[in-house]
Amino acid sequence: MFVQVAPSILSADFAALGRAVEELTNAGADLIHVDVMDGRFVPNLTIGPPVLAAIREHTNLPLDVHLMIEEPERSIADYRKAGADVITVHAEACKHLQRTLTMIRDLGAEAGVALNPATSEHALQYVLDDIDLVLVMSVNPGFGGQSFISSSVHKVANVRKMLNDAGRRAVQIEVDGGVTASNAQNLVTAGAGILVAGSYIFSAPTLGEGIRSLRIK
Repeated sequence: MFVQVAPSILSADFAALGRAVEELTNAGADLIHVDVMDGRFVPNLTIGPPVLAAIREHTNLPLDVHLMIEEPERSIADYRKAGADVITVHAEACKHLQRTLTMIRDLGAEAGVALNPATSEHALQYVLDDIDLVLVMSVNPGFGGQSFISSSVHKVANVRKMLNDAGRRAVQIEVDGGVTASNAQNLVTAGAGILVAGSYIFSAPTLGEGIRSLRIK
């Protein structure tokens, strides 16, 4: 089974997002990763629900929405209505993480928890029954094009063991940040099932070549 590849549109031309999403879809992407930033939780601003709704019209692929925002529970319904299929919130941003994950699932989306590089996998301990996905950040969130933090491989392995020990083998592990063909194999071996890449894919000779180079068996 091939790893799934979720190109991040953070590295796309924001003046032509619709075309970029169509090209990624045609190039063989499995999901479209959408980074949402509020300028508070991370030092950058990106897109809101109206832009997500516009993107939704350009692909039938799942929209994998990563909310890097404070108080995400205030915005979850809007992103779900705009077309999000997977909604991931940060453990560090949620005062009541279990309640927030339940809200996502009640709205019919898959629920994910993201962990910053300095956040232990133990933050997941009491929400293992409430998640469909764990997003291991392999850079500090906020900007594209950062260098991969090598200790992330060990963290992925720890998360995979935690999930397996809890009988949650079906929960996917996604990795985002500095992912390239040079570290993809180690991440997949450690237990990752979804690789997010932005600048790496968009800087490849073609989008298809960038995506295919990350497909590790």
